[in-house]
Amino acid sequence: MRMYQNERRFDFQGLGLALKKAREAKGWTQAYVAELVDRDARTIMNIENKGQYPSFNLFVKLVTLFDISVDQFIHTDGREETSPYRKHIDVLLNSMNEKELVVMEATAEGLKKARETEVQE
Repeated sequence: MRMYQNERRFDFQGLGLALKKAREAKGWTQAYVAELVDRDARTIMNIENKGQYPSFNLFVKLVTLFDISVDQFIHTDGREETSPYRKHIDVLLNSMNEKELVVMEATAEGLKKARETEVQE
């Protein structure tokens, strides 16, 4: 008897970007991280740059090592087909401090206002 399997695939591109940013913030190289998690540097490179799916054990090691919350990558609020640009922006926003978020909010509001005031052709 087969149990129900959820066929939904997760996009690890955002996770790769978050891992890369966290690694760079610590000043660590891909080779150093690879050594810490007992993997090849190419594996870390592929996860960061190509969104390669890590094994579950490696996934746990990496998010634990960098204290990364995985909710944003697993719980997509029912949005199956989210633009890769939106995903990337979400990852970047989640890594910002309050001052940086204030700047981003003002930028977004400025873009919205500019769009609303454009002359309709």
